Amino acid sequence: MNTPPTRILPLGRFEPPSICRRPLVGARISAGFPSPADDFIDRKLDLNELLIHHPSATFFVRVAGSSMSGAGIQSGDILVVDRSLEPADNKIIIAILNGELTVKRIRRRNAKLFLLPENPAFQPIEITPDIQFEVWGIVTSVIHSL
Repeated sequence: MNTPPTRILPLGRFEPPSICRRPLVGARISAGFPSPADDFIDRKLDLNELLIHHPSATFFVRVAGSSMSGAGIQSGDILVVDRSLEPADNKIIIAILNGELTVKRIRRRNAKLFLLPENPAFQPIEITPDIQFEVWGIVTSVIHSL
């Protein structure tokens, strides 16, 4: 199958807005019988507190492509990317690969470094000396609509 690679479209740096707290239901939500959730509202939740841990190093990017669909990252999703975190084996990263941004899982195998897609239609990319490669940031969250 010849499908285009997953690309990243930068959206910009996180700019903290005024606090926007919303109710957080304290009970787990059943996938079976309904529950009266209003009886379980625990506290207010600010999504900035939940998703943004290093505001000055956090950026949002939009995904274009399907190479990471197996990791729950779909085309059109917005990724929360923290540039202050260090890359580690098996993390999902934003990489600069030959001048283009891409999202992949980073893996080290037998002293070799690979960028792995999460879609069987795509091949792993071995990072060799002839490839321009830089870790741009670590994906910490995925935001997508249902």
